[in-house]
Amino acid sequence: MSTLQRELTRLARQAGGSYKTVHDRTGMARRFVQHLRALNIQSRSVEQIKARHIESYIEARKAEGIGARSLQNEMAAIRTVLHTAGRDRLVEDHRLSNATLGISGASRAGTKDPLPDTVFDRVYQNALARDAGLAATLQLQRLLGLRAQEAVQAVLSLDTWRHELDAGKSRLTITFGTKGGRLRETSVIYPQQVNAAIDTARQIAAQRHGRLIDRPALKNAMDYYHYHLRQLGLTGRQASQSLRYAWAVDSLSWHRQQGAGHKDALARVAMDLGHGDGRGEFVKRVYAQQPAGGKT
Repeated sequence: MSTLQRELTRLARQAGGSYKTVHDRTGMARRFVQHLRALNIQSRSVEQIKARHIESYIEARKAEGIGARSLQNEMAAIRTVLHTAGRDRLVEDHRLSNATLGISGASRAGTKDPLPDTVFDRVYQNALARDAGLAATLQLQRLLGLRAQEAVQAVLSLDTWRHELDAGKSRLTITFGTKGGRLRETSVIYPQQVNAAIDTARQIAAQRHGRLIDRPALKNAMDYYHYHLRQLGLTGRQASQSLRYAWAVDSLSWHRQQGAGHKDALARVAMDLGHGDGRGEFVKRVYAQQPAGGKT
């Protein structure tokens, strides 16, 4: 690993965020350094990075067929790393705006489909045959609308959730694996199934020294989870994120049934998903495009 890549990787981690965010950021750093090396650009530190280097990198990624939304995310990662390094003047250079780079205006519509219950049931049964802890994690992700990392780290919250449910609460606190480390609460829209899933998960964890995914570190557990979900057929538009899409559709319907108006229901789903109540229209565009199956 070159000196520049080590520095960029350190900054990518120092900036913080969820496992996926940091992972994507370090991947960008690796690709960026490889691009500079291919052009024989001898930058040895982040202080030597220039706007033209970033422009060249984005143009090369466009030539590879990378879409505008992905490139927007890569530029966000680059800006975060540069900001962490104190290169704010470069971050604010007009040459590096999305519009100038030709990557603005991409659709925010969802890239996944809500996973139908018939597909989920098949995947769940196959997961159960492989690994009970894998299946329990998968079920918690579907029943609570969790991100993948939140689901893998859900084992750390099982006792808290049991206490919250026993206290009659209708919302559970999501603490571990959240985006940006921000706590949030999510509505329990399938009370019976959630109660049963938490009890099952606690039993499995008790037999595995407090783990559902029996791996020594978070990275190993995440790799294991994603690998097996791909093996079980959750890829493309029906990847693991499709579980969250399906939950969002069902959650919108549930909030409407509780008496919320359409806009209010969208705002509540946005809060449940951890996007904030001002992101209702975002939820409508990204998540709530198609009917899911409904588990109530």
